[in-house]
This record gives sequence, structure tokens and C-alpha cells, in this order.
Amino acid sequence: MAAVKTFGERIADALVEDGLMTSKQVEELLELQKKEGTRLLKLIMEKSYVSEVDMIVSMGRVLNTPPINLARANIPQEVADLVNKDMRKNHKVVPVALLENRIFLAMADPLNVLALDDVKRFTKKEVSPLIASEKAILDKLNTLDTNKGKIEDIIQEQEKFEQSENLEITKEVAEDVNLDQLAASSEEAPVIKLANLILVQAIQDRASDIHLEPFEKDISLRYRIDGALVHVTPPPKNMYLALASRIKIMSNLDIAERRLPQDGRMRVKLKGRDIDLRVSILPTVHGEKCVLRVLDKSNLSASMDKLGMEPDTFKRFKAAVDAPHGLLLVTGPTGSGKTTTLYSALNELNNPEFNIITVEDPVEFQIAGINQVPVRTEIGLTFASALRSILRQDPDIVMIGEIRDAETAEIAVEAALTGHQVLSTMHCNDAPGAIARLDDMGIAPFLISSSVILSCAQRLIRRICPACKEPVSYPPKMYNDLGIPPNFFEGVALHRGRGCERCKNTGYAGRAAIIEAMTVSDEIRKLIIQRSSAMEIGKVAISQGMKTLRMAALEKAREGISTLEQVLISTSAH
Repeated sequence: MAAVKTFGERIADALVEDGLMTSKQVEELLELQKKEGTRLLKLIMEKSYVSEVDMIVSMGRVLNTPPINLARANIPQEVADLVNKDMRKNHKVVPVALLENRIFLAMADPLNVLALDDVKRFTKKEVSPLIASEKAILDKLNTLDTNKGKIEDIIQEQEKFEQSENLEITKEVAEDVNLDQLAASSEEAPVIKLANLILVQAIQDRASDIHLEPFEKDISLRYRIDGALVHVTPPPKNMYLALASRIKIMSNLDIAERRLPQDGRMRVKLKGRDIDLRVSILPTVHGEKCVLRVLDKSNLSASMDKLGMEPDTFKRFKAAVDAPHGLLLVTGPTGSGKTTTLYSALNELNNPEFNIITVEDPVEFQIAGINQVPVRTEIGLTFASALRSILRQDPDIVMIGEIRDAETAEIAVEAALTGHQVLSTMHCNDAPGAIARLDDMGIAPFLISSSVILSCAQRLIRRICPACKEPVSYPPKMYNDLGIPPNFFEGVALHRGRGCERCKNTGYAGRAAIIEAMTVSDEIRKLIIQRSSAMEIGKVAISQGMKTLRMAALEKAREGISTLEQVLISTSAH
């Protein structure tokens, strides 16, 4: 019985039949494939035996799929928009034409059933695949996206949302100034309308950051949504200078200074919501890059029980927050939600009976009843110098935005030992690592063991979109390869997001915190004094009931809150 030929071998036979390759060349490549393990089609292209166009024609013949030259195809924008931008990019497909109830779809891989099903489900039309090279598809997608980035389209999009009159922008000054002229002049000043639209759209999409970046021939506009940067239709290049100046004016910066970095703030009111934006301007080769951090107070948890901690972790964290004195540390990389967790603890503690003072760089959210001090290194107001003054202000609770240096660490530890409750963040990978970090900064082990009452590590994991949530199964071998106990998910259905309009076909909507909380017990204190490694301390903490980040993430997958892929991404270092 003859062996069944692979797809690559069938294509190679077609190339021989078409007179584009010789049988000897195919035999040589098959031998090479056995040695290197590389795909046959890739070897054919690497050896330049056939052109990309000839390869596509032969593949189309084998698959019984018509080829298309996308470079010469004139695709109307309304046809391209039948499939949204994210789906086109993720599946590498281009809608070419619409005939009655059928879409003709250019694809690099016409055998991609998932892509065909997604397009059919999204458009509710029949789909006929056409074959094109991956490079031709990517080039055409870039062309379509660039063509869409015209001021007329952006203005039309803004008018469709009709949000402009609902946005009130004030400079970061003592009094709130309502810029009525913003709405009045928006009809005659496209740049003002454009800046307004960018802010409104970012807030609507729950973006945490807005990135406006100038390049040689165009500009890029991206929103960071749930931790991932998402491309958005950018404004035209010739409007960028005016747009950057508009952002500077809104954040009370110097529009004449284009050579030095600048930092500012602005305040936005959208439909009754107060939103602060932190603005950073950075000069680059092609102009000034603008990054705006969106600080939405409505995203702050009013209390700790809304952070979504595991019951045991919450119990440990609550006990540390309720302690009369001691140092509570929350560690993790930038953007892992450390500050939000501490603000939630402060909200819990916020009481007229307590004198609460924070020192932050910068103050992200202003909370009534709490004295917040912004760091200003240019005039000598550092974390350390501010802390010294704060401790002379008779505080009960002190929050330090971040322990960055030995001096700040030393004062924080001393404050915790002298009867103050101190909350702070650090940059470490895990909870036991915070102990080693303090030791590295020169803090004596006996001081660390006496002052630190709880060390936490935190990450953010993406939530499955509830609108398109569906069950998913994985082969048992995958659990073994990832070191997951085979019975961990026994009797539980794992889920994923299929992708829908609500979540922009990402399958995710929002994020949840995963936290490991290490209570400093008597046994762990002994290990700290002995200068035991973070690994040894971690083992003891786990034996005493600490759930690691990986354990917490796996729980989120088991509960159907997130996916197994997100577990691996968020805890890759663990």
C-alpha cells in the first residue's frame, strides 16, 4: 500500500508537473527535510526554485482554490469592512468581493477552517476562499488600514458617536474650568475634534494608555486595553504637529518646547465621570511621541473584598491591613495593579480616627480624607526626604508609592518598628523575593523579620469575555508537559472566548488580579535571620498554606474566569 503523501509533497509534485521543478530537486529537498526537519514548502522557497506567484498558482491547483493577485485588486473599503480589522489581521484574510450573499476571501491558508468559520459567523454570509501569498495579504491589509486613516473618516466616526459635547476638559489647576469653547469650535477646528475623539474612544474602550507615535511617513495610534496594545485608525500625518500641540495645551505644557521631554496632567469629565490623564511627551527623530495614562477613578475598588482574592489569601491580606503596625509589601512588575491594591486597602482604612499620609510618584488617584504628597525630585523632594517629614506629622498609616533605594527602605522599616502601619510596593518577581530585595538593600535581617508582616506578589490575568464564552478541551499530554496535575481540572470544563464584536474579537474583556500572600510567621522569621534563600522561604510559606501566583492563576482557569493560555502568560516566570 502506497504511503499517503503530505500536503508539501503534493505541491512539489504539482510544481514538477508544471515544469517549474525537476524530480531530482524534489528528491534532494526530501533528503534535506529528513535531516533538518524543516517544512518542504519552506525549503522550496528558501532555495528560490520557484517564484512566490508560481507557488501560489500550484497550491491553488492542488487545493482546487483560485489564486488572486492582490497587488492588482481594487478592493472597495465597504467590502474590506465586512470583516473587522482585528479579524482580518488575526486570520490574515482580505475580503475581495461581495456577490449576493457570498464573500470572496483571500487567504494564505485556505485550509484554515477556524478562519472560514469565524468570518462566516461574523458576516452571516457564505465564504469562498481564494489563495494569495502571506506577504501580499499583509501588504494589502496595510494599504487598506492606511487608506482608512483620513480626516473625513475620523470626523464621520466622531459624528456617529456624537460624544464631543459630553466631554469637558479642564487643565490641572486648583479650580475646574469648563472649556465651553471646545464644543463650540469643534465644527470649525478638526484638530480639536480629533483630540476629543481620541480621548472619548480610549475611555469607551477601557484603555489604560494612549500611544500617539510619529514615524517618517505616517503616525501610529494605539490603545492599551487589558494590558495589550491595540492599533486604532490613526489621524493623517499632516495633522500630527497640531494634534501634539493641542494635547500640550490641554495638559498645560509648553507648546514651544519640542526638544525636551515634558510631563503634565489633564482632567476629563465624560458623562459625569471624573477621569485624570497623565501626559508624557518624548522627543523622537520624527517628532514628539505622546503617551497618556488614563486614570479612571471608577476602576478603583471601593473595598478589598472586590479585588477577587482567594478566600485564604484575602484572610491573610485583611489580617495584615487590620494590624496596628508593621510593613505590608505588594510586589510585581509595572502595570500589575499594585497601586490599585494598596488604594483599596487605604479605602478600607480611611477613617477620621486615623491620620493617613501617602508619598507617591506621581499621585495617581486623589482620595478624600487622605493626605497625599507628590514626589518632586527636581527640587529635592524624594521618597526618603518626604518620609522623614511625614513621620514628624504624627501619622498612623503611611503609604509609600515604591521602595526604590536603601534610604527609603531603611526609613520604612524604622517607621514600621516604631508603631506605624506602612504600606508600600516593590519590584520583585514573587513574595519571598521582597525579603531578599530588602536584604540586598542593606537592611539587617533582624530588622526585616521584625518589621515585615506580609509580603504579596501580584499579576493581572485577562478575563474571558462573557458574551462569547465557550467550553474548550486540551489533550492530556498538554497538562503533563506544563506540569499541571492531571486531576486538577477533573470534572471541570475549561473555557475560552470565541471572539465577538463586544470584545473586538480578542475573546477577553477586563482583567482580574492574582495574588500570592506570604504571612511572615515565626518559622519564616527564623529563616530571614539565617539569611535563607528566597526559594527556601517560599517552600516553607507554601507548606504553611500560601498559594503561589501559578496556583492562583490555575484557580481562575478552573473557575472559568480566565484561560489556560493566560495562566501560562501571566506566570511564565513561575
